[in-house]
Amino acid sequence: MASNNSTFSVIGSDIKIHGDITASADLHVDGTIEGDIKCASLVQGESSQVKGGIMADTARLAGKVVGSINAKELVILKTAKIEGDVHYDALTIEQGAQVDGRFAPNARRDAAKAAAPATASAKPANNPTAPDQSELQIAK
Repeated sequence: MASNNSTFSVIGSDIKIHGDITASADLHVDGTIEGDIKCASLVQGESSQVKGGIMADTARLAGKVVGSINAKELVILKTAKIEGDVHYDALTIEQGAQVDGRFAPNARRDAAKAAAPATASAKPANNPTAPDQSELQIAK
């Protein structure tokens, strides 16, 4: 009997889905999706297109994404074309990848949500020496 951690689902290149996808298993997408994706791990093929938000613990993107991305560990491959904001804990971008949007570490977004009720202990946003919990790598 296989556990959810060892299974994966594949959306082939001939598949086009209109609607949101939620997967408890890992997901490999080669087709076209118009809707949001929420899964543990996402691998996107070069020919794949996603029009919608992506939320995953880990994501490896090689195709086109039009929408926001939120991942703990994100790898953007050189063939990727991204239009939307990117939120991450750890980020790797291969040389040649195209991204049209803003990058923000999850730690900054989470801190902004926590500071919304205006607490006295919030760090000033203009402190460039404040430690950042995120990691950024540029791959060659």
